[in-house]
Amino acid sequence: MKLLRKILFPIVPIYYLVTWLRNWLYDKGWKTSKSYELPIICVGNLSTGGTGKTPTIEYLIRLLKQHYKVATLSRGYKRESTGFLIGSPEFSAKILGDEPFQFYKKFDDITVSVGADRQHGIEQLMNKIKPDVILLDDAFQHRKVKAGFNILLTSFDNLFYDDVVLPTGNLREPRAGARRADVILVTKCPLTLSASEKTKIIKNLKPLKHQDVYFSVITYSEVIRNATEKIELQQLKGKRISLVTGIANPEPLVTYLKSKAIDFEHLKYKDHHVFSTSEIEVLKKKEVILTTEKDYVRLVDNFKDRNSQLYYLPISFQIDKAEVLNERIRNFVDSF
Repeated sequence: MKLLRKILFPIVPIYYLVTWLRNWLYDKGWKTSKSYELPIICVGNLSTGGTGKTPTIEYLIRLLKQHYKVATLSRGYKRESTGFLIGSPEFSAKILGDEPFQFYKKFDDITVSVGADRQHGIEQLMNKIKPDVILLDDAFQHRKVKAGFNILLTSFDNLFYDDVVLPTGNLREPRAGARRADVILVTKCPLTLSASEKTKIIKNLKPLKHQDVYFSVITYSEVIRNATEKIELQQLKGKRISLVTGIANPEPLVTYLKSKAIDFEHLKYKDHHVFSTSEIEVLKKKEVILTTEKDYVRLVDNFKDRNSQLYYLPISFQIDKAEVLNERIRNFVDSF
């Protein structure tokens, strides 16, 4: 794949020009973005996958749901349904998509919706739900909608200023697109990241005057869970463990498990992988399967009679100077 990306380098200027021109047309008003009379917060990135959008959306849900009527709107990547849908008890991850279904299962006091046409989705939510705030998941490049507040994510191990556009790099659009952000959030930082290292990153990000930069950390639990129980991670020692991942970057999880001296085989699939019947049958022969929460919601329906076989490892998400960011977000919502 790396070799193929290098071979495709001549396409990079073409991709750059096409995406730059598209943004320029929106910036000049020749292509129109629609604004709405309610607070819309967009969470997205410049890179393809793996920047932590899901935990960021969940952070915002927890921040806002106590005082506001919250709705999320996602594309529902790789779902087997079409059109606009609002989460319902009879739906599964196949219908909503894995990440929206994860929101739906974790938060019973918000509205979770999916729809590729974000304008249509917002209008449906306004007519049917009348939310106080809408969280747009992975919509930074969806410029037909002009969100009132844009949070741009960039992963510590793949900062956008060190990257180039597709197909050789991972950027969906030129780095100049970062100017549209109100907040830049550096995600998946190591716990040991020093103040001087943060200062260096901020300098390289070159934020505009209105842009604040924050740093977030993902930490893994020492307890694993499934639908019926939770057990200490250390109880897995001595068992034959199969780590199953279908996420963009499983390396931090792999590193964590190794640091806990957990022996495992790693069955690595592509991000948002749809497990086939034959793959499920192979997995059912494993003694213990450990996976991510996002993968768990795709797999669990196939293991309903095997609760002690399938587990996921929860994560926690922390932002430095969180109260400053929280206040800015609340002030934005309250301004409507």
